[in-house]
Amino acid sequence: MATPAHPPGLSSESAVSYLHLNPPYRAEHVGSLLRPPLLRERRSQFDAKLCTLEELKDAEDAAIKDAVELQQQLGLRTITDGEMRRGAFYEGMFEKLEGMEMLVRPIETFKSYLPYVQFFLAAGMPAAPSIHTTGKITWPKSGVYVKDFEFLKSVVPEKDVKNIKMTICGPTWMHMRHGTEQTYDHSVYKTDDEYFADLVQAYREELRALYGLGCRNIQFDDPTFAFFCAESTLAGMKEAGVDPEKLFDRYVKLYNDILQDRPAELTVGLHTCRGNYMGLHYCEGGYDGIARKLFNNINVDCYYLEYDNERAGSFAPLKYVPLNKVVVLGLVTTKHGKLESVEEIQELIDEACDVMLESPVPRSRAYALNQICISPQCGFASVAEGNPITVEEQRQKLTLVVEAAKKILV
Repeated sequence: MATPAHPPGLSSESAVSYLHLNPPYRAEHVGSLLRPPLLRERRSQFDAKLCTLEELKDAEDAAIKDAVELQQQLGLRTITDGEMRRGAFYEGMFEKLEGMEMLVRPIETFKSYLPYVQFFLAAGMPAAPSIHTTGKITWPKSGVYVKDFEFLKSVVPEKDVKNIKMTICGPTWMHMRHGTEQTYDHSVYKTDDEYFADLVQAYREELRALYGLGCRNIQFDDPTFAFFCAESTLAGMKEAGVDPEKLFDRYVKLYNDILQDRPAELTVGLHTCRGNYMGLHYCEGGYDGIARKLFNNINVDCYYLEYDNERAGSFAPLKYVPLNKVVVLGLVTTKHGKLESVEEIQELIDEACDVMLESPVPRSRAYALNQICISPQCGFASVAEGNPITVEEQRQKLTLVVEAAKKILV
């Protein structure tokens, strides 16, 4: 673990020095930022074969440089590339791993109980683009996000390389979407265990490559875990003969297998929210039903949690956060431009601390406060089109996160 447990009797100053030598920092953000108009235009042109890949890459490079400058100007220590090279947050890993093929797949191959698949069905979509594993999964020698990291590393000062955060689609994404029946060709893999074993190895090799280049902060983006909070999804699983608890446990093992023997200097976070498609959510439900296992059984250092409205439920699940982990509370919404206030954030953090003091594991209030960071609940552009929010509103939201962290947490 990058942030090992320690006794709760330390002063707040000692606790800060102990837990926050590494990310997450007090003021955080999930990763994606609004794409500039030129980049959106270039991507549309490229899709229509009206510009070259090099022209698209030039626009991406310029957008990333601007995104880095914005984060530095606002005082954010964590630096991402804003996901400027992606059409959606989940792009990259599955498309580039060898053995996986991008196809337009019949809607019948998708799990109808998933919240976003319900959107597909409501729209009358007969099919949708997705991945099918048609061969043995192997990690490509050129890497998946390796070149993305190398470019980002080239545009930040050497002292800030350790603050770069790479966001990666969670390994559960395709299996949750298609299930055992449709995720992989059964002539290639007979069982989930066989499929997951090769997927684990590919993820491990990607993390190893990024670490070797200097990456010290990985964030898995995985709405899958939040789907287990939705009663409609749980009911649909049971109706389809899927045991939600067993599947959740299998996904926990998947993560732990990937993270086994990771370097102590590599901070790993898990972001899970209820959907953020152009400002729309897919489901609702608090973390209550999964909190014990989510916070205690997955070997990550921190959790980026959605807490920007009532759909997320109460802070009650936070009483299960162990002493050696940090929660990044998403108290500022990216779904609309209305600006929250420092006072509102202060009130919510006080409430979260109150709950953490109800934990079966004793901790002081100062210690509980030290286990909290703040951020927006999700990115500003989980898909390239972005949320219904302006560039200036995005700036104001991120500025608020930094200001609130300074006034409340430091």
